[in-house]
Amino acid sequence: MKKLIFVSTLTFFLAYLLISCQGKSAPATHQTKIDSPIIKKLKDTISIVAVGDIMLGSAFPSKTNLPPDDAVNSFAAVDTFLRGDIVFGNLEGCFLNSGNSSKCAGLNPNSCYAFRMPDRYAGIIKKAGFNVLSIANNHVGDFDSRGRKNTAKILDSLQFKYAGQLNKPFDIFEIDSVKYAFCAFAPNENTVSIKNIDSAKLLVAKLKEQVDIVIVSFHGGGEGAKFEHVTRKTEIFYRENRGNVYAFAHGVIDAGADVVLGHGPHVTRAVEVYKNKFIAYSLGNFCTYGMFSLKG
Repeated sequence: MKKLIFVSTLTFFLAYLLISCQGKSAPATHQTKIDSPIIKKLKDTISIVAVGDIMLGSAFPSKTNLPPDDAVNSFAAVDTFLRGDIVFGNLEGCFLNSGNSSKCAGLNPNSCYAFRMPDRYAGIIKKAGFNVLSIANNHVGDFDSRGRKNTAKILDSLQFKYAGQLNKPFDIFEIDSVKYAFCAFAPNENTVSIKNIDSAKLLVAKLKEQVDIVIVSFHGGGEGAKFEHVTRKTEIFYRENRGNVYAFAHGVIDAGADVVLGHGPHVTRAVEVYKNKFIAYSLGNFCTYGMFSLKG
């Protein structure tokens, strides 16, 4: 399959990729009465729209932290851009209607970063056009297994494609005769590790044997304006190893990935075309309400 990637970016760092796919020509047929084989015809153009962190508002520690419009207009300003075969974002929090976070035990909950969106907010994200989400990050697990399980249940019910937890390392699906694999990585507990690059490469290589397009997402690197530039080294933030995103991105492309989409630093970072494959090292924040710093 032949691929050509075109990227354009907007102020909120929406990456719009056009991947041209040319299928193999059909084999010559003899003049017999045997029916010709059915050859799968791929689309000429695939569009991938990718954004960074999505957290529409957390009801923890209080419902007063939710947006005044109950998030229904969260994507109104960018509605026309969220159209593509793949519309991707990083789900920076879980879906859960109630409960406390163990990470905030003994702390002032108003200064503890734990995010749980009401279950109904998932429908707002779906209605906006998103169909692929990463759940490989440090906030999907803010409310432990209860939050992770409920999030998976909600995403399944709305037919999202998603990946990134240990029990859901990848998703394989087909859209308009094109077969995709999506996998996601992070340095956090219960996520598929960004730090084990060899293991990530093995997974990508196996997926590439089964599909036409492999999309890789990662949550990694330090956070904030001090980390706007890719260091090409292992990044440490608050004593936590956040991975070497440069080595990771190159490694998974070497293994067969077609697109690599990064998030986590809460600021935008460089993009790169490596071996004719697109890498976004950080898509930054996209739609985040409340306890998020938007400075970069």
